[in-house]
Amino acid sequence: MPQSPRPTACLALADGTLFFGMGFGATGTTVAELVFNTAMTGYQEILTDPSYAGQVVTFTFPHIGNVGANPEDDEAADPVAEGLVVKWDPTEPSNWRATDSLAVWLQRRGRIGIGGVDTRRLTRAIRQQGAPHVALAHDPEGNFDIEALVARARAFKGLVGLDLAKGVTCAQSYRWDEMRWAWPQGYSRLTEPKHRVVAIDYGAKRNILRSLASVGAEVTVLPATATADDVLALNPDGVFLSNGPGDPAATGDYAVPMIRGVLDRSDVPLFGICLGHQMLALALGARTVKMNHGHHGANHPVKDLETGKVEITSMNHGFTVDSQTLPVGVKETHLSLFDGSNCGLRMVDRPVFSVQYHPEASPGPQDSAYLFDRFAQAMADRTKS
Repeated sequence: MPQSPRPTACLALADGTLFFGMGFGATGTTVAELVFNTAMTGYQEILTDPSYAGQVVTFTFPHIGNVGANPEDDEAADPVAEGLVVKWDPTEPSNWRATDSLAVWLQRRGRIGIGGVDTRRLTRAIRQQGAPHVALAHDPEGNFDIEALVARARAFKGLVGLDLAKGVTCAQSYRWDEMRWAWPQGYSRLTEPKHRVVAIDYGAKRNILRSLASVGAEVTVLPATATADDVLALNPDGVFLSNGPGDPAATGDYAVPMIRGVLDRSDVPLFGICLGHQMLALALGARTVKMNHGHHGANHPVKDLETGKVEITSMNHGFTVDSQTLPVGVKETHLSLFDGSNCGLRMVDRPVFSVQYHPEASPGPQDSAYLFDRFAQAMADRTKS
């Protein structure tokens, strides 16, 4: 009777729970927080989303890797998630756009994968106990020091109090004019801009920048540590606050003074997404809190409290704005129908608004596209006045 192949990867949780499987991608060991994502598609976009810095992602959908990887679907230059956990070992890709298999793509970019894991059991554990700290190891020979792996997982300090935006932001400012992908031409360039937008890069996804360009914005991207003087010196028609990883309170040490400076010295419209939403909330006087296991997926129902409509949204966040701390003059606009957590806000007397979810990811697919149009209209209204 043939023997089962020896496991070549191990996922060790800080409580000592072990999951063995078959490794793929890069070899070595990484430590991180473990989160689950419920999306059925978009694994490449998820792994390259800078908001996943410091995290290993386990996918609840079993068939990951079946469409391979290609350069057009990257949200950043390289994967940012520390690794991934899947039910089935990735197969050879079957898609006309694929240029690499998932395993080769990960190996070239130094990220570890483990297949053959009971991801349903793992997801239940995360839901019940919260996002655990883990060590993920891949050794083709299957040699693991279990005690050392558990010790490394326990030594991981976690994301609370950790500013990760500085690690994923751009090194210097740059211009962006590429628009959203469309059949059959693919990506095209904005040739007749209508608005000047300054985007603060806390870990910006490329498709957010494309969405801004697609509503007529010529975008100048600034690093996360940009000051209000840096922003206002460019005389923008609007300011955008991007998504990003880590604890918003830590990033807020330098982001909040910038946002307050812009709000105090200018009437420009301001729009934030994900971490940008949390940065805006902090700047307006609210607080953020760590969630048990966060929201990660492409099927999250969010209610627009002002229209009554429900949007199917994509989310990726482990912290949330405490809506009970929103000050007078700031209105809650959206909430999660899963757990009632805050998903949007706006100032009642100014075109300043933000959402916790990702409208550019288009899970609806166009449920939330109006937010970019709203931002563009606010800039147009300001120009006319």
